[in-house]
Amino acid sequence: MSEVESGYRFQRVVMPEGRGSAIPIAFRILAADGKPVTSLLDNQTKQMHFFVVRDDMNVFRHVHPTLDGDTWHTSVDLPDGGAYRMFAEFIPLDTKDPRHPVVLGVPFSVPGDTSLVPVPAPDARTVTATGYTVTRVDEAATLPLLSERALRLAIRTPDGTPVEKLESHLGANGHMTGFHTMLLSATHLHPVEPAGAPLINGELTFRAVFAERGEYRLFLEFFHRGKLHTAAFTVAVG
Repeated sequence: MSEVESGYRFQRVVMPEGRGSAIPIAFRILAADGKPVTSLLDNQTKQMHFFVVRDDMNVFRHVHPTLDGDTWHTSVDLPDGGAYRMFAEFIPLDTKDPRHPVVLGVPFSVPGDTSLVPVPAPDARTVTATGYTVTRVDEAATLPLLSERALRLAIRTPDGTPVEKLESHLGANGHMTGFHTMLLSATHLHPVEPAGAPLINGELTFRAVFAERGEYRLFLEFFHRGKLHTAAFTVAVG
């Protein structure tokens, strides 16, 4: 994942200089002619999705920058030092495939001590998210390369009850983005069930296509009982 893709380029304006809360970030998206891009298609109700991921996948942030003139502005919490990468995801007005956004990736580092955390193995099929449990119930141990597959995720409340219905988050039942643990490339996954549809046995399904072999760290975000929850798990692609 590079700073240039499909004729679009990420231009740094304000980069993080240290750890802390509400660290400011500002950037421009430049078209092939060098002019800033200020009009984009909506992508799950937002024109711009912005992610920050530490290289060990232990820090994940998903925010939605605001446009001021020709510059996008946001802020993120960076609790620890280390090597990071930021991703700007958007759909250009002239796209021929609105299901596949442009994703520009930019590395940066935060000075100071870093408490690195090993990426969990893909055989950990159940993870927790603020008291909720999320379990992969599809049978595939290793997902095929460049072939669409369904990822089925069963969501349970803290008392073990299957979630019958999720509240809409970004116009859908949930949002999921994956990052290759070695290459740090990003992959967007699409929910199958429409927003507001009941979940049978508490199961949420995403369509997944992976372009590279290896392991991916997937971050599922879902909204239930008025709160946003994030569950992260690892899948193998071969």
